[in-house]
Amino acid sequence: MDKQTTLKGSFTLKGKALHTGLVSTVTFNPAEANTGYQIQRTDIDGQPVISALAEYIKETSRGTVIESNGVRVSTIEHAMAALYASKIDNCLIQVDQPEFPILDGSSKLYIEEIAKVGVAEQEENREYYVVKKRIEHKNEDGSSIVILPDDKFSIDVHISYPSPILNNQYASLDDLDNFASEIANARTFVFVREIEQLLQANLIKGGDLDNAIVIYDQKTEQANIDHIADILGKEHIQINDLGYLNKTPLNYDNECARHKLLDVIGDLALIGFPIKGHVIATCPGHTVNAQFTKKIRKELRRQETMVPVYDPNDEPQYDINQIRKMLPHRYPMQLVDKIMYADEKMVIGVKNLTGNEEIFNGHFPNEPVMPGVLQVEAMAQTGGILVLKSVPDPENYSTYFMKIDNVKFRSKAVPGDTLIFKLVLMTPVRRGIATMKGYAFVGDKIISEAEFTAQIAKNK
Repeated sequence: MDKQTTLKGSFTLKGKALHTGLVSTVTFNPAEANTGYQIQRTDIDGQPVISALAEYIKETSRGTVIESNGVRVSTIEHAMAALYASKIDNCLIQVDQPEFPILDGSSKLYIEEIAKVGVAEQEENREYYVVKKRIEHKNEDGSSIVILPDDKFSIDVHISYPSPILNNQYASLDDLDNFASEIANARTFVFVREIEQLLQANLIKGGDLDNAIVIYDQKTEQANIDHIADILGKEHIQINDLGYLNKTPLNYDNECARHKLLDVIGDLALIGFPIKGHVIATCPGHTVNAQFTKKIRKELRRQETMVPVYDPNDEPQYDINQIRKMLPHRYPMQLVDKIMYADEKMVIGVKNLTGNEEIFNGHFPNEPVMPGVLQVEAMAQTGGILVLKSVPDPENYSTYFMKIDNVKFRSKAVPGDTLIFKLVLMTPVRRGIATMKGYAFVGDKIISEAEFTAQIAKNK
């Protein structure tokens, strides 16, 4: 399994914020495993921290705004895209204003700084959001996002505007490793005809030709252009022809589509897990991005955890004979066939349920169903492997369960099913006592779950 990562060191960037116009300083720091992306407002008493997750998205007007307990941070998407594309799992981000700096309007500087400080591998395993089926979200305005099963992350984006300058554009990214060279320097964009309305909405106070592509696609009176420049505190410029107003040329012919792709990645990062799936976004914006990301987060919360992913072609970490050396159970009570993975905090076990199980003679002859108590027993045996790994000579110890709490049965298990068990330590093992959370899956569904408290005892 892949390991989680964080930054090897810290870095700081400073610049004008796009919407507030304030000078903002943001510092990216290493973070503990399993903490994800955390954003800390250092300018507020108590320096509150907000988790960068979809359920905290509050606004999507020309940027992504997250808020928790009345504390908010905006325009985080370019930084989130850079962290996600760099395969950083955990990062503490400190900012001294309510908005991240816009910098050059892209993720380029974030990517460069991440490359300078480097990426550090952590001990804990990385968990993925693995797409098992097609998921789609559509809005009435024609925007939509579809995600399809795949063994890695990839994305296609199509944008369309009623504009003679920016009509239809397409961009794609087949491998996150190419983000730095193909997507990171794609800048945000705005139409001149939108600027006054955005200013009236108290937005883009910090916008200029250095941090955004500005598109002039409808003839406008020079007096109106001068009026917009006055509001922004910029010099008057004479505009004669339709086109792009920037002093520097576009980085790509389809730079706008590439930037929309960047934004989608930044917003999808708020799912909280790296994705294995193919994304197709049509006319995306932060609103549809947020709606789709919240939909995925809701599904993850409903499931409470994700089914472990393993390759059935891989050699198990413990086969049936090795399990017998660690556990005292024998037929018909040995209920775990192989251990695919085990570390200091988590174990993944597999049970192939066949019609020849002794239990089906009486439970039930005409409708064979695995008893729920045996699902719990199978989870407990899998957890026993995890607990016994904490002693140097596990064959001389046994695990006795002291308490089983919060047992839930969600679906039945029948002959032909492959049960996958996932047990995770809830607290470190202390004085021979372990507390674990266990899940049993069939396919991508949780069929049962429980919390276990166990004691390790040396055999007499």
